[in-house]
Amino acid sequence: MGSVSELCVSSFQALLCPTIPRTPPVPDDLTPEEQKELENIRRRKQELLDDIQRLKDEIAEVTSEIENLGSTEERKNMQRNKQVAMGRKKFNMDPKKGIQFLIDNDLLKNTSEDIARFLYKGEGLNKTAIGDYLGERDELNLLVLHAFVELHEFTDLNLVQALRQFLWSFRLPGEAQKIDRMMEAFAQRYCQCNPGVFQSTDTCYILSFAIIMLNTSLHNPNVKDKPAVERFISMNRGINEGGDLPEDLLRNLYDSIKNEPFKIPEDDGNDLTHTFFNPDREGWLLKLGGRVKTWKRRWFILTDNCLYYFEYTTDKEPRGIIPLENLSIRDVEDKKPNCFELFIPDNKDQVIKACKTEADGRVVEGNHTFYRISAPTTEEKDEWINSIKAAISRDPFYEMLAARKKKVSSVKRH
Repeated sequence: MGSVSELCVSSFQALLCPTIPRTPPVPDDLTPEEQKELENIRRRKQELLDDIQRLKDEIAEVTSEIENLGSTEERKNMQRNKQVAMGRKKFNMDPKKGIQFLIDNDLLKNTSEDIARFLYKGEGLNKTAIGDYLGERDELNLLVLHAFVELHEFTDLNLVQALRQFLWSFRLPGEAQKIDRMMEAFAQRYCQCNPGVFQSTDTCYILSFAIIMLNTSLHNPNVKDKPAVERFISMNRGINEGGDLPEDLLRNLYDSIKNEPFKIPEDDGNDLTHTFFNPDREGWLLKLGGRVKTWKRRWFILTDNCLYYFEYTTDKEPRGIIPLENLSIRDVEDKKPNCFELFIPDNKDQVIKACKTEADGRVVEGNHTFYRISAPTTEEKDEWINSIKAAISRDPFYEMLAARKKKVSSVKRH
């Protein structure tokens, strides 16, 4: 029937090749000692097989965790990028609310340095909105302004070169007080980077304004009286703490502006067109008003988890923005045909977080507890509902919070 050594070889073959279906039978001519040794070998073989299976299970579990970790991180990054994009759009509509949105969602630290770096980088930001924010006199805005100016390096640049760099990073606002604060901060930074060029920051401040005015006089077609270099020099006599600046310096500044005007950002505060390239869906729909329940025809664009509506397709700025986060959509019956509704689940009386532009240009919070919309046809209604459902993003904590609120309110009632 085979020796013990042959049985051992057979047992190890079974270990190395677990697909072998049969374990050799126990010979009937073995001594008790040999039978005991064979049982020990088979027991150890089984233990080894069990260990191998445990290792396989552990490897599979770790592999699954790694794969899940990668997909989780990817989802987090995608969600973060969407929120950053939404924050930029909010900033372009209302700078303070946009910054607050980014801070509330841990996308921006609540420090002047971090906010300044965000504005200085400027990705997707409207330069008029940047200028408006930097010009505000609130304490935080002033700190951000100085941190923003600190990010500019003016060392060894003449004043025109420094102004070109500075004025390209935002668009000067129209209010005199805002311009004053911003140019004061610029003058301080320029003198810090170039000590000894001017007697004081006042000199730099005055000359900077003179250069901006010169740029307008030389290059605005509506200005017929173009100042000569001698007039520019004469205008700036005595501004250096009572003394005159070197004529060569003033002539060089004049020639620089004459030969190349400032490249000032051309946006007008409404330049959101980059937002609406390749939308998920767009088209004409009827929208029911919030306070005044009248139906108005609006051009809707669905993109980046937001629903925008315009009065005309040629408008640069939307009349309203509806972030879709945490909203639900449903088919509803109304006198108008083909209606659907955006609403907050379990909170029917809560106002949806949205914004709209008033006739006078002010951006205000929306006042809708739901948005009721009518499509031209049943097919278009179904397509809009499916597209919006696909675009809605959900906060993982939203349902927990809603459940907790519901529990608290029920306890209060009892």
